[in-house]
Amino acid sequence: MPKIRIIPLLTRSALALLVFAVASYPLDWAVWRLRVAAGGGMGQATVSHFTVAELKGSKESYYFDGTSQVDCSQSLFPEAGAGACWWLARHPQVIDRY
Repeated sequence: MPKIRIIPLLTRSALALLVFAVASYPLDWAVWRLRVAAGGGMGQATVSHFTVAELKGSKESYYFDGTSQVDCSQSLFPEAGAGACWWLARHPQVIDRY
């Protein structure tokens, strides 16, 4: 039975993951820039805003501040100072703590 060398396998796997992570952002940015040049690349998502105030006795009070449409980038990573649309669609609540 052949011996599996775990250290070289883990090293190669970690290196491949690092290369993928480093290469994915520039590729995502280039695809997003092509979409923006074609007239797309940006979208909007509906977000609910809440303010949380801390009270005595480790209690909190939540205040609903309404909903709003926010700009988002249609990309894997946030671009142009806006969050990614897929992230905002899955996390539609913004909570500010005071």
